[in-house]
Amino acid sequence: MTSPTAAAGAYASVSNLLGQASGAGSAAGAQKPGGFGDMLEQAISGFSEQGRQTDAKAMAAMSGKGDVVDVVTAVAESELALDTLVSVRDKVIAAYEEIMRMPI
Repeated sequence: MTSPTAAAGAYASVSNLLGQASGAGSAAGAQKPGGFGDMLEQAISGFSEQGRQTDAKAMAAMSGKGDVVDVVTAVAESELALDTLVSVRDKVIAAYEEIMRMPI
């Protein structure tokens, strides 16, 4: 199980990644709207928001104001989102490595 400190660190990393991506996108200014970068940014911010909602539901349940079923469902959804994000990351890295192996 993930500790709250590790989860907070992961959210901070995602926020930093989003900040860097939006800063680089505005500096380049040549990105087409609706491109791969926009889709990736939306997916990462969706993952970050999913984690925040899960944490809020867990805190509400711990204080006795939330439903345990909602917490379990939110944790399962967050786990699925994380697995998807990791799979996409692995595919992007594999594609990059394949491109780097191509002869010039």
